Amino acid sequence: MKNFCSNCGSELSKESNLCPNCGKNINEEKNNSTVIINNYNINNINLPKRNIAVCILLSLITCGIYAIYWFIVMTDESNIISEEKTASGLTAFIFTIITCGIYFLYWNFKMGEKLYYAGKKYNKSIGNNAVPYILLSILGLGFINYCLIQNDLNKFSK
Repeated sequence: MKNFCSNCGSELSKESNLCPNCGKNINEEKNNSTVIINNYNINNINLPKRNIAVCILLSLITCGIYAIYWFIVMTDESNIISEEKTASGLTAFIFTIITCGIYFLYWNFKMGEKLYYAGKKYNKSIGNNAVPYILLSILGLGFINYCLIQNDLNKFSK
């Protein structure tokens, strides 16, 4: 796992005693460090808990605009908890539009895998739903996947 300076956020090498960017003494932090990326605490993952019914209602009221936001946020949060460097939420959304929805099938598969492996890593009870997510998407029920994915992401909130 990479280390970052708590003062300026610069990446630190494992042997360094001082931050190369701001000069902060790193030895004080090594035993008690917390890494913050995009306002999420990686050492103690605490994602915001979203009410699924409210998300569905907002998606309906806004004629799908909130669903786009929800898609982007879920993608970014799954990348954070899985610590994978895959497409960001916005990039995944653009790929879905460009490929006329084909990327959405891949996205569902990856979300199932990422959440499963993150669940194993952080001791959360999450099954590998990659194949069911694809099947639901093929059947035109991709919105159900949003609810299932959000339910799994909520397990990482406190």
